[in-house]
Amino acid sequence: MHRDPLLAKLRSYSPLDQNEKQMYEHLFRFVNEQPRCFERSLKVGHVTGSAWIVDRHRQHVLLTHHRKLDRWLQLGGHADGDPDIVNVALREAQEESGIEQITLLSENIYDIDVHTIPARGDEPEHYHYDVRFLLEADRNTPLVVSSESKDLAWVPVKNLREHTEDRSILRMAEKLANCERR
Repeated sequence: MHRDPLLAKLRSYSPLDQNEKQMYEHLFRFVNEQPRCFERSLKVGHVTGSAWIVDRHRQHVLLTHHRKLDRWLQLGGHADGDPDIVNVALREAQEESGIEQITLLSENIYDIDVHTIPARGDEPEHYHYDVRFLLEADRNTPLVVSSESKDLAWVPVKNLREHTEDRSILRMAEKLANCERR
């Protein structure tokens, strides 16, 4: 079954806290019960793949100022039918940053987030079941802002709160700090 690789990754994943655990359980049920979970046409929601892109020293993270949502977020997007969610995260990272040389640091899931996307035009409110991976890129590589973004920026991890108070972004930064302590 095309969902089995993602379900296997999910089975080996350990959420950071109770909030992420609830989202994990919601995502697992959704993927397990929805054969079309990777299809954007599934109006209740769909799986998305995201990239938490850090520099070599793990001191900066690449964020996009999302055009539609008007918020600073990690790069990522729709699976559009692709069940290889790692591939989705890498593809979206390259398309949204213009950086060709991006390294996947682990095949393991880095973070999970389930969030509501507001209704827009003829698209109803729906959920994004976001599966996130840890990637690395050279901070000196020129960035290319895509049509989906207002801007891109390498943000010092210690200054993230100047760009966002989004709990999921701050949780990913917390995980990064925990990785460095090991």
